[in-house]
Amino acid sequence: PMRIIAPECVILDEFEQQSLPARIEFCGRICYKSEDRITSESALPFVRKMLELKHSSVLEMGILTLQIQGAGPEAIASLYACQPRYIQIDQFKPSSLLITGSIRAFRELWQLNPQEELPLAILHFLHARHSIFFEDLSALAKPANAAFTINKIPLAEVDQLPAPLHSKHRYLAVKCVANRAVTHELVRHRPCSFLQESQRYCRYGADKFGNEVTFIKPLFFTEESLEFALWQESMLHCERNYLKLLKTASPQAARTVLPNSCKTEIIANANLSEWYHILLLRTSPAAEPSMREIMLPLLAQLAKRFPMHFSQLNPNAK
Repeated sequence: PMRIIAPECVILDEFEQQSLPARIEFCGRICYKSEDRITSESALPFVRKMLELKHSSVLEMGILTLQIQGAGPEAIASLYACQPRYIQIDQFKPSSLLITGSIRAFRELWQLNPQEELPLAILHFLHARHSIFFEDLSALAKPANAAFTINKIPLAEVDQLPAPLHSKHRYLAVKCVANRAVTHELVRHRPCSFLQESQRYCRYGADKFGNEVTFIKPLFFTEESLEFALWQESMLHCERNYLKLLKTASPQAARTVLPNSCKTEIIANANLSEWYHILLLRTSPAAEPSMREIMLPLLAQLAKRFPMHFSQLNPNAK
């Protein structure tokens, strides 16, 4: 059989309209390609299972922006001294902090600094609003400092922030359908969060995958060329051996014969500042052609959506 498809990037607009548990389930199920199991009741059990298994990377897909007032210079200095990982912190208006991070980042902010008052106050606030993500943490037995006033900032208000703050605190999730050579490069961007279709768990010989392997069409060869015919023959050979191996071996063993041309899906979640950096590198003429193939259309979309950040990027500049 064998399927050949074109690559693409899709901005996950519907992702931003969902609840935090639903967002995390939506992204987490891409790893297993089990999106068909999503129901109106499935998000909370899925999140609890991820917490139980300590699959913390899934929690990186839930992003929150908070405004904190009442934090004096000492509390602010202590917060910075915690060296919080993957959390954006800025002074915002008089005596106010703007803090953006993922569920995982806020959990770890307290876990790594259990004696600090501000991380504890943040934890109590988030537990009151999103208890499922924090109910396993012992800190909740300790009362929070009432001097801090914490509010959640809606996405619509984040989009009204001045450009420098907006680029740091506005996060965007993008799903890329690409070959595995492309995603090997994409995951090098450390400030991002990624969840990717797993060949270890996905059994492409199953009915849900059409009993076939899907490959990304290479842009290097025209379909009429001898090179394309050679590529296609190679992919058929890999697929044939993979399906044979599945009869006696697990997917994680059978995948060892699969090539870089295999289709994969990956969700990348990052703030606009990091997306600017990604697109600056990956749309330049020096970028890998298959990466550029999906990043150029993404840049065009983002330049229309967020012109103050992306319209000045010139993908043809040397």
